[in-house]
Amino acid sequence: MPKAADVKRGNLIELNGQYMLVQQIDVKSPTARGAQTLYRMRFSKLPGGGKYEETFTGDDMLKDAQLERRKCSYLYKEGDLYTFMDSEDYSQYMINADAIEDQLPFLMDGMENIMALLVEGKVMTIELPGTIVMEIIETVPGMKAASATGRTKPARFATGLELQVPEFLEAGEKVKINTETGKYLSRA
Repeated sequence: MPKAADVKRGNLIELNGQYMLVQQIDVKSPTARGAQTLYRMRFSKLPGGGKYEETFTGDDMLKDAQLERRKCSYLYKEGDLYTFMDSEDYSQYMINADAIEDQLPFLMDGMENIMALLVEGKVMTIELPGTIVMEIIETVPGMKAASATGRTKPARFATGLELQVPEFLEAGEKVKINTETGKYLSRA
């Protein structure tokens, strides 16, 4: 059982009978004498998603859960179930759409380098690569000499994702997107 001070981003904790994946940790050190350092943790509930926050002191003991990460690729969707294939032993994992709702706009056919997060052999959720390359399907026409300005315009992608891109980009161009923030990074 680790102390709250030893927990890192990406660890899996069992809290109140539920699995929680650590998404972010904010550390606050009070200035009063004898005050303990506080660890405010943001969790993602597994399975099914959902956010949860709680604050711990550095000495609080947390129940650790064994999390296995397996590299896989996306195969297909059938109803509300998404099927992924393990890259090493070719076994298949099925995940309900509710468990990966935040990742769905970035999920493309044949996508690789996805991490399946398993607890006791059961898939809880997936982690996408930090950046992905997608092609712009639809956007308003670009302006000449628009690269000098920082203005943006909406662009739509094949997965249904819509986000703001620089004004000089046109339909058919490939761009890099940050999957954590959902924002445009650069041309691909």
